[in-house]
Amino acid sequence: MQVKKGDLVTRNSYKNDTLFKVINIKGNKCYLKGIDIRLYADSEMEDLKIATEEDKEKLKIEVDDSNDLLDRSEFFYLPGKILHIDGDNEYLQRCLDFYKKHNIFAIGKRLNEVDIAFKIKNLLEEYKPDIVIITGHDAYYQKKGKMEDIRNYKNTENFIKAVKECRKYEKSHEKLVIIAGACQSNYEELIKAGANFASSPKRVNIHCLDPAIIATNISLTERNREVDLIQLLEKTKYGKDGMGGLMCNGLMYVGYPR
Repeated sequence: MQVKKGDLVTRNSYKNDTLFKVINIKGNKCYLKGIDIRLYADSEMEDLKIATEEDKEKLKIEVDDSNDLLDRSEFFYLPGKILHIDGDNEYLQRCLDFYKKHNIFAIGKRLNEVDIAFKIKNLLEEYKPDIVIITGHDAYYQKKGKMEDIRNYKNTENFIKAVKECRKYEKSHEKLVIIAGACQSNYEELIKAGANFASSPKRVNIHCLDPAIIATNISLTERNREVDLIQLLEKTKYGKDGMGGLMCNGLMYVGYPR
């Protein structure tokens, strides 16, 4: 069966372990985008298998979106406000739907990764968020050289610049929680730059909702309560291999009576 633009496919050479959408075809080469994983790839057409309904169901990645809010019959809640900046519009929309499901006020902006650092200050001043997410696409190019060198990453340097701009705006990690990075990003350098949470400690790919899961749980945790860091990371697709960060308190105000 001929592969067409827009088809959902898997790669035989990778044991058909990830679901992709074909976003472009040039000659015999197909350009792919992960459905759940923040990943771009390319493949020869012969290596692709068009996904069946069974494949789609089997490879669908569920996320843990549970939370343990107080009894809503007595209290009312003001969750932390989220500003989500994403290099990918489809992933951004999935995250915005996720926030809406949890009744969190979130602003979403689609910006190319290279432009985020130049535009983020104005966005912070306009929306005054409690949590900012800086994400999109990234990759570690092993053939270029050492893992420690940020020049060997697709967008880590752009994310670092954006994080530093955020910290110029607000130095306190408690007043502004920054979640930064994407697939295979340089975790250590993002944390050094001022991020509270970042990807990816083991340079693995991350689920498109992983930054949103971190943000949602912090947003829905009371300000006087410390977030269980280990439990929080376990809610993400690859746990501490994909995301890591600093211990912090929640950002939700709780009021009484309802």
